[in-house]
Amino acid sequence: MQIAPNTVAAFHYTLTDDDGQIVDSSAGREPLTYLHGKGQIVPGLEKQMEGRQAGDAFNADVAPAEGYGEFQPELVQAVPHEAFQGVEDIQPGMQFQGHGPQGVFNVTVTRVEDGQVHIDGNHPLAGKTLHFAIEVTEVREASAEELAHGHVHGPGGHHH
Repeated sequence: MQIAPNTVAAFHYTLTDDDGQIVDSSAGREPLTYLHGKGQIVPGLEKQMEGRQAGDAFNADVAPAEGYGEFQPELVQAVPHEAFQGVEDIQPGMQFQGHGPQGVFNVTVTRVEDGQVHIDGNHPLAGKTLHFAIEVTEVREASAEELAHGHVHGPGGHHH
């Protein structure tokens, strides 16, 4: 069976950056399982998964526009320390959630100096080409319940 809309696919992956450094991997864990065609993985990888079947192994490069988006400089800013009410010891690398017109957003602290907290609202992989090594381990039809709920159930998926 081939990966197509409304199928469940499971795969192992290793994600590397342009320098070949491992960013993430499923090694030593269960494969990643998703409902194809529902936007549960980055669009560029989902496109390259289409038509694959269990046992397929391939490399997939995903441009920023089809991965985590282009880097947006306007999402980098400095805000007064007072904006972080109740948080005294703010350190680089800390992450916070905010609320804006488009809903909840995440920011990462990049530095703290002179009473200012410098934050970046970009995804950490924004602007970067994603290099995946993929091994498809399973492809099956999605159940009616999975389609109704919009996610995979059972091993490797969601449990109610």
